[in-house]
Amino acid sequence: MNIFDTFHFALDALSAHRLRTLLSASGIAIGIAAVILLTSIGEGIQRFVLAEFTQFGTNILIVTPGKIKTHGRTVGSIGSARILTIEDSLALKHSRYAQYVNASVMGNAEIRAEGRSRRVTVYGYGPDFDKAFNMNVAIGQPLPADDPRNPRAFVVLGAKAHSELFGSTNPLGAILQVGGSRFRIVGVMAPKGQILGFDLDDTVFIPTARALEVFNREGLMEIQIIYPPDAPLQAVTDDVRRILIERHGREDFTMTPQQQMLSTLSTVLNVLTFAVAALGGISLLVGAVGMVTLMHISVTERVAEIGLLNALGATRARIRLLFLLESTVLSTLGGLAGLAIGVLLASLLKIVASDLPVSIPWDFVMAALGVSVLIGLAAGVAPAMQAARLNPIDALRTE
Repeated sequence: MNIFDTFHFALDALSAHRLRTLLSASGIAIGIAAVILLTSIGEGIQRFVLAEFTQFGTNILIVTPGKIKTHGRTVGSIGSARILTIEDSLALKHSRYAQYVNASVMGNAEIRAEGRSRRVTVYGYGPDFDKAFNMNVAIGQPLPADDPRNPRAFVVLGAKAHSELFGSTNPLGAILQVGGSRFRIVGVMAPKGQILGFDLDDTVFIPTARALEVFNREGLMEIQIIYPPDAPLQAVTDDVRRILIERHGREDFTMTPQQQMLSTLSTVLNVLTFAVAALGGISLLVGAVGMVTLMHISVTERVAEIGLLNALGATRARIRLLFLLESTVLSTLGGLAGLAIGVLLASLLKIVASDLPVSIPWDFVMAALGVSVLIGLAAGVAPAMQAARLNPIDALRTE
C-alpha cells in the first residue's frame, strides 16, 4: 500500500460516513468562521481608530501645561499649574525642528447670526493651523496671519455651522456673535467630517488670543509643534524642552509625541484583536473535541478492518498514517469551508453595515487554517496509535 493508496483509502473511509464526517467538519468550519469574522471586526476597528488619529499626520509633538511626576510604585503625583502662553508658542517657532507651531484653545459657546443661534465647538488657533493640519477653505479665506498677540476679530465657519445658520447663502462679511464677542466671517471650511466622535464641521474657528477672551482663560490648552518626518524625535523633544526651560526656568510642562500615543493605542488595539480571536478560538476548541471523539469512534467501529489490513501486510506505521491522514483531511476540509464562510460573512457585513469598519486580517486567516490542520493531526495521534497497537488476530475475531 503506497501513499496514494493510503490517501485514497482515507477518503473512502470519510465518504462512507457522510453525515458524521459533515458534522465533525462543521465544528471546525464554525470555529474558523468565528475566528475570521471576529478578527475582521477587531482589525477593522483598529485600522479605523489609527486612521482617525493619523489623518493630521504623526510627526506632531503636543505640549501641555503642568508637569506630572510619578514617584515609586504607589499612587502619588505632584503637579504644577504654570500656564503656557502665546509668547511661548512664538518662542517655539525658533526651534530648528519646528515646521509649524499652533497655539490652541477649545471650548463650547453659543453662536448667533441671522436671528438663529446654535451651540458649537469653538477652536482658537494660530496662523499656522490650516497649513499644519491640512484644513482647506471652501469659501473665502482662512484666518489672516495677524500678530497672534493682537489679532483682528475674524472667524471661519465649519461646513455644518455655515449650513445651519446661513443655509446656502454666502456668509462672507456677515457678523457672527460668539459668546459675548462679535466676529466678522471671512471664510467657510471645506467639509472635514468626524474624528473620534468630534464633528469638525459643527465648529467655528477664531484666533487664539480672541478665544482666550471668549472663554476667560489666561493660558493655552496646548501647543502643537509639527516637525519634519525625518527629524529624530529625541532631538525634537530636547530642543523644545530647552526653549521652554529657558523661558520658564524649570520643566513645568508635559510633552507628548503623537508617535508615543499611537504606539500605546496600537498596543491596546492589538490586545483587543487578540481577545476577540481567542473568543472565536473557543468554537475551534469545541470542534477539536468533536474531531477527537469522531476518530476514537472510527477506530472502535473499524477494528475488524484494521485486523484485515494487518493480515494483508500493512505495517503499524502505515495504519497510523492512515488514521492521521483521515483526521488531517477532515480538519483541512472543515478549515477551508470555514475560511470561505468567514470571508463571505465578513464581506456581507461590510456591505450591510457600512458604518462598521470591517477588514479581513489575512495573517489571522492563514493562522486559523494552519491551526485547523494541526488540530487534525493532534486529534488523530491517539486514535492512530490505538489502531496500530491492535493485535491482528484479535481484531479479525471481532468481525
